[in-house]
Amino acid sequence: MTTAAGLPAVRESLQLALLADPHGSAEVAELADAAVEHYALTYPKHPAYLLFEEVRAARGLLTDCLVTGHVHEQVADGLHRNVGWLSALMGNLAFHLDDHTSARAHLATATAYGTRTDDARLTAWALGAQSMVARAENRYETALSYAERAVAHAPGGLPKAQAHAWAQLTSLAGLGREQEADTALAAAARELEADPVGFAPGRFGFDAAEYTLHQAESAIALGHHNRARSAAETSIASTAVATPGWAAATLVLAQAEAPTQPTDAAQRALDVLAQVPAARLRSTSRARLARLDQALTGVSATGVGDLHERVRVLVPLIDNHGNAST
Repeated sequence: MTTAAGLPAVRESLQLALLADPHGSAEVAELADAAVEHYALTYPKHPAYLLFEEVRAARGLLTDCLVTGHVHEQVADGLHRNVGWLSALMGNLAFHLDDHTSARAHLATATAYGTRTDDARLTAWALGAQSMVARAENRYETALSYAERAVAHAPGGLPKAQAHAWAQLTSLAGLGREQEADTALAAAARELEADPVGFAPGRFGFDAAEYTLHQAESAIALGHHNRARSAAETSIASTAVATPGWAAATLVLAQAEAPTQPTDAAQRALDVLAQVPAARLRSTSRARLARLDQALTGVSATGVGDLHERVRVLVPLIDNHGNAST
């Protein structure tokens, strides 16, 4: 696991490489690739605001090189592609910090650089993330439009499965279009079966926990709470306690339990709040908490009152002065 000191060290290595070769080189491009991979793989291990600062600084180093240096065309293409991937990370991090306007800007930049460099995977992922942001804002028709573009751009196998499940399935479920949602889920399953490697880790990857999480949330949107419980339990089983994925799946399970098992639902949510510090509780989990809190309004069950109070006093990710919670 990367330590807090190890995170900035990656950016420092990139800076040193550019000092040695300010006009860029194949080695600099390779190091930039490694930096993107590092940030993507360690994404859940650091508070979003800290990782955002590092990714932004790394992107700035590459931007300065491209703007001020006479970079060879082949090297420039690789650096432009990495600027796109770093922008995609910044968009996702801004979203997890509940900064939707910044997220949309960074993800639009990522899409543009994916198109410019003919990186279909980057383009598809950035469009899928734009769909995610639109869903969070209850703009489901817009979310579906982004999702369909993501599916169209995504290479076959895992990337297309991710576009189907992460973007298309969830958008269709939010619109109540159950038959089409089932078709999207079936398409995701076919793409996964056809991929010789299967699931992959990291922010730009797609794993079993995320796959079943999307199934669970879509089932809730369509009113199938029993199906949602089963999928959420499967997702939880694929995660480690107190990680962002565990928090997400646990809160989705709590949402599925709320109509018939409010005590269990409240206790699960309280467990998340006990296990995950406020600085690491992403905006997505906070939104799930808010929906659960609303669903339990007026319910008399053990733990519900405590949950209402814990949600009410939850420290914001970013305060009115722009400072991150720590």
